[in-house]
Amino acid sequence: MKRHVLIFGLVGGLLVATLQYTQYRFIVIEHSVELYGALVAILFATFGIWLGLRITRRRETIVVKEVLVPAPEPGGGPASAFLPDTARQQRLGITARELEILSLVARGLSNREIATELFVSENTVKTHCSRAFAKLGAARRTQAVRRGKELGLLP
Repeated sequence: MKRHVLIFGLVGGLLVATLQYTQYRFIVIEHSVELYGALVAILFATFGIWLGLRITRRRETIVVKEVLVPAPEPGGGPASAFLPDTARQQRLGITARELEILSLVARGLSNREIATELFVSENTVKTHCSRAFAKLGAARRTQAVRRGKELGLLP
């Protein structure tokens, strides 16, 4: 009796497996175009998302520039007694605020640090910097500081 149950169970399992195989085969053969189309669509969508993220990823470059400025001497030497050439300052049209910001740029402060120190917005600092740079004929901060020193506006 147990032998018959075992044989019927094995035959039934084989029949179920055969039916499942034919059903899967029917689905794969009959709907192969749709399946391959979906697979290709998934691959292209994945590739498109990956490429879009790679192209639009922000690349931040940090540039650190150092401007050396002599420190004022404690004994009241020539560095602490420096007075800017006011005649040249007026001739160039540089305002006192622009000169003040230019001296802070020469000390190596960033626009944000200058804005914090002078209690103004960062955009105001940028405006004063760009106007001072234009009056000095400089394109970068280091050029402006060098030109200011050459003209006797900065120590």
